[in-house]
Amino acid sequence: MCDQISDAILDAMIKGDPDSRVAVETATKTGLILVFGEVTTKTYVDIQKTVRETIRDIGYSNPSFGFDADACSVLISLSEQSPDIAQGVNETTSMSKEQGAGDQGMMFGYACNETPELMPLPIMLAHKLTMRLAEARKKNEISWLRPDGKSQVTIEYVDGKPVRADAVVVSAQHSPDVKHSEIEKTVIEKIIRPVCGKWLDEKTRYFVNPTGSFVLGGPVADSGLTGRKIIVDTYGGVGAHGGGAFSGKDPSKVDRSAAYMARYIAKNIVAAGLADKCEVQLAYAIGVAEPVSVLVDTKGTGKVDDERLEQAVRKVFPLKPAQIIKHLNLKRPIFRKTASYGHFGRNDPDFTWEKTDKVAELKRETGF
Repeated sequence: MCDQISDAILDAMIKGDPDSRVAVETATKTGLILVFGEVTTKTYVDIQKTVRETIRDIGYSNPSFGFDADACSVLISLSEQSPDIAQGVNETTSMSKEQGAGDQGMMFGYACNETPELMPLPIMLAHKLTMRLAEARKKNEISWLRPDGKSQVTIEYVDGKPVRADAVVVSAQHSPDVKHSEIEKTVIEKIIRPVCGKWLDEKTRYFVNPTGSFVLGGPVADSGLTGRKIIVDTYGGVGAHGGGAFSGKDPSKVDRSAAYMARYIAKNIVAAGLADKCEVQLAYAIGVAEPVSVLVDTKGTGKVDDERLEQAVRKVFPLKPAQIIKHLNLKRPIFRKTASYGHFGRNDPDFTWEKTDKVAELKRETGF
């Protein structure tokens, strides 16, 4: 919820002013939403309205759910972006100064050939399970479902290849008048089997609401804060993570835009058949345009040398912040839909970092 609210505010600001600088976080607990951070924008956004519309879209529109879009308090504490940061990020033609990175840090991208999306299988199944949960609730296929829910999938690998689902965990918030036995049976038949299908066998273990009850959900049960699900947002624990969250940040923040570029690079390398697995690391210094580090690691699966791949990456892909933003067309209000079901592996034309349009160039540069 917090990620979606932060990105909904970002989208509204970018829609009105594509050059908006936004670093918005959201916190929530029972009956309360707190929006705080730094923004510099030429547009006006009705933040109260944006927050309540987002909560309503998520499904918290009924007081009996423990949280209500119309009744909750929305507190706002926003200030302008620090001028010390702005002077390093803003492009100035008078001084011929390029746009620098919005912060220092390392960003990672990953791809592998386990799935058609070139994503690790466990996280793709987990995302599809939560998407199916939401679909069943919104279409009223399962009347007792409520908005909160999460999933986890354990895959057994043999010689580095996925062979079966060993365990599937689904926790789904529900109304108080339904028995656990019905929840378990329905979730397995209508949620898990349609999604996990061929990966299930007679030894697969199912954990549906393993505590036995999940009536209290959302902010009434757990506090929330933007950026607390960075592993779910990315690759499910496969590969490294630089620690930076995505939501609520405009694309001048390389925490977000360079992580998208790193995924774009890794996916194209795997799509080109240059490796079965690929992890890309980019690192930046605040206010500096050129990355201070570019690293390609194919985990021993590369068809050409990793250093050769790195040289090709530097030639083929734009790596300066302004170039990344332009190439991936990131100054658009596309970010709220990234804030649930993962930022990667999605078949959506707005997710430009999922394109595999650099395959031919990579093959040419590497001589593959």
